[in-house]
Amino acid sequence: MNRIALVSAMHEELAAVLALMPDEHKTVHAGRDFWCGHWHGHEVVAVLSRIGKVAAATTATALIEHFGVNRMVFTGVAGGLAAQVKVGDVVVAKDFLQHDMDASPLFPRHEIPLTGKSRFVADAALSAALHQAAQAALLDVCLQLPHEQRLGIDFEAAKVHQGLIVSGDRFVNQSRESAELQQRLPDALAVEMECAAMAQVCADYGVPLAAVRAISDRADDAAHHDFPRFIQHIASRYSAAVLERLLIALPV
Repeated sequence: MNRIALVSAMHEELAAVLALMPDEHKTVHAGRDFWCGHWHGHEVVAVLSRIGKVAAATTATALIEHFGVNRMVFTGVAGGLAAQVKVGDVVVAKDFLQHDMDASPLFPRHEIPLTGKSRFVADAALSAALHQAAQAALLDVCLQLPHEQRLGIDFEAAKVHQGLIVSGDRFVNQSRESAELQQRLPDALAVEMECAAMAQVCADYGVPLAAVRAISDRADDAAHHDFPRFIQHIASRYSAAVLERLLIALPV
């Protein structure tokens, strides 16, 4: 059995994905709606993890234990941290870290206690396929998105980056906090609230995980304004375009 989980945190990030699944049926488990079906010949389970690390970890565990998925793909939005990561760009994860994990002085800052590691690596093969899909999807979105919905973003100049994504139970929306994260974790490209927790669960179970995040804001003082506009008009288009390209490319 080869079953792929398609996960987002918010409805706005997954709505267009559900619209493209031809035969999905809803199953309720662990207080969540799981949509089981097929897409481009693949058996898939789509679900909203909800927001935050605990919710994401619960969802990942349910997907593995109850639905038997053996690959997991997260798609959604994030705040850009690195200077070269602009609004409208896409980041594919190479690895994940919980930026708010701090059990010092018992353990080094960011290290997950009793694991000996602070970073969890994304699956290389699945991430490579996701990176190619994201590059193609950028062109799809650029061609299909009406000009009046572009929010002033130059999609022709948008780029796909690959590197560290950091997660924490906080919506980072202050320039001061963003700058502190950049100083503490200089190779971090983007910040969000779910994927590092999912990565820890997937590492425990040996399930490959890949993640892609469209940059909705710069995690700065304007984030509270930029984020909801991007979510409303653009996020779901990114998710659908990337996942469609990915599932077409992956062997059945």
